[in-house]
Amino acid sequence: MSDCIFCRIADGDIPAEFIYRDDKVAAFRDANPQAPVHILVIPREHCESSAHVDDPSLWSVLIDRAVKIARELGLEKDGYRMVINTGEQGGQSVPHLHLHLLAGRNLGWPPG
Repeated sequence: MSDCIFCRIADGDIPAEFIYRDDKVAAFRDANPQAPVHILVIPREHCESSAHVDDPSLWSVLIDRAVKIARELGLEKDGYRMVINTGEQGGQSVPHLHLHLLAGRNLGWPPG
């Protein structure tokens, strides 16, 4: 979608600090980080939210890439959190499915 900011980032039309990119997934540092490590992992094909996932294999791709990134960054030592917000009340601010990979500080519970 040409008007989706995450699609434009994944396509390289908008600059971002990419951590990972392949034909299915793009991962980049969040422009407004909520933790010392805050990476967004997105499908390259537009999907509005988790409520719009039609192919369940998308979940394994997103989670797999997020875990690989966490391992490459050495985050498993102290721990990390993966978050997917859905809809306005769920905290989703960009209408493109994205997984937040957060680490680098104590991530208390309950969130938000």
